[in-house]
Amino acid sequence: MQKKVNIYIDELDFSILSLLQEDGRMSFTDIAKTLGIAVGTVRNRFAKLIEDKTVQIIGRINPHYVGFNAPATISVSIEPQYLEEAIEEIAKFPEVSYLSVLTGEFDVMVDVMCRDANHLTEFLLKRLARVKGVRDFRTALILQIHKYAQPDLNLTNPTELADLEQEEIFR
Repeated sequence: MQKKVNIYIDELDFSILSLLQEDGRMSFTDIAKTLGIAVGTVRNRFAKLIEDKTVQIIGRINPHYVGFNAPATISVSIEPQYLEEAIEEIAKFPEVSYLSVLTGEFDVMVDVMCRDANHLTEFLLKRLARVKGVRDFRTALILQIHKYAQPDLNLTNPTELADLEQEEIFR
């Protein structure tokens, strides 16, 4: 299971991440110029952010465009004594693109990318249902994707959030 890490990023890390959110392909040289710092500083800061898993670099695809015609979100109930073991096993399935632990009625949310309904059915009944501790699951087929994004990093700053809320009030 993922260890909880209390990582603090400073203003410089925050600025680097904000620029990368705007353009994930921005070069270290361009980031350094924009922020008025040395390229080596950007490179070192970025390496640290990767190492501590603050940021991960992935190429996110639209599943419907590449042949995954049955992507789904699955809410899973797991017996508490098997939670960690089940999470580790489910995470190994190649169809799984996202897995998180939840509060509420279900324990885990799993996003999967399946070729078609037969592939999804096989995944659900022959693999997921057989994971030790899985009690129940609910599946929702993803019909369309309208947004893939990370949240605006400014939402973590209470002052910025208050400013954004004030802007909404006066619109």
